[in-house]
Amino acid sequence: MNQHFFDFVNEYRIQKAMSILKNPVKNNLTVLEILYEVGFNSKSSFNTSFKKHTNLTPTAYRNAS
Repeated sequence: MNQHFFDFVNEYRIQKAMSILKNPVKNNLTVLEILYEVGFNSKSSFNTSFKKHTNLTPTAYRNAS
């Protein structure tokens, strides 16, 4: 798979976060609530991982959707 274990796991977490950010029903959730929901423990590691996979910040991704 040519990736580290944490990158592998984070890819699934980011995909889940992306689906939550696109969901209009969950639009009231903050980015902080979403990062805890998908299994991250810090905002900085979530933002770094999210940007690595999408080239956008979570807020920019939500606004673009």
